[in-house]
Amino acid sequence: MSVSIHSSAIVDEGATIGDGSRVWHFVHICAGAVIGKAVSLGQNVFVANDVVIGDGCKIQNNVSVYDGVRLDEGVFCGPSMVFTNVYNPRSLVARRDEYRPTHVRRGATLGANCTIVCGVTIGEYAFVAAGAVINKDVKPFALMAGVPARQIGWMSRHGERLELPILGSGKAECPHTGDRYVLDPDGLRLDDRSAS
Repeated sequence: MSVSIHSSAIVDEGATIGDGSRVWHFVHICAGAVIGKAVSLGQNVFVANDVVIGDGCKIQNNVSVYDGVRLDEGVFCGPSMVFTNVYNPRSLVARRDEYRPTHVRRGATLGANCTIVCGVTIGEYAFVAAGAVINKDVKPFALMAGVPARQIGWMSRHGERLELPILGSGKAECPHTGDRYVLDPDGLRLDDRSAS
């Protein structure tokens, strides 16, 4: 296997890119970036130095992944979604030593044009709707929408909305995979019998 890099892309010496990854038109990857296997970087993506992108991530067109961002395996970043790394930026105030890290856990989806305010963790398989603004941590499997975003439901690993209350307890099954989920006071989790 090899890496496919378009002739218009800029990959600075020292960047690490895993096998099977695809780097499309006008991408810029800085020297310290670590990119996993089978990653797709769409047109006009920027990847800063202090960035780790896990295996199987898909980053659509016009996304900048700034210093301090960590994407675990299988994260989807929709077109033109936004990461930040300074909470209170000013053009005339240097704040490079104030970057706040952002961690997006395995399988999460960040919809088109959403904004992720720095310093948050987005849980496994969470689903951020298009245009939402995330300014606090997101629970695993949570469906988030709005400005600022609030939780409006739960999503399966397959990306299907589950019929469960936001709070409380209950059980649900993904109609596509048959995976079973359990909601308790600690949040939603995959039933042990469904785990793989």
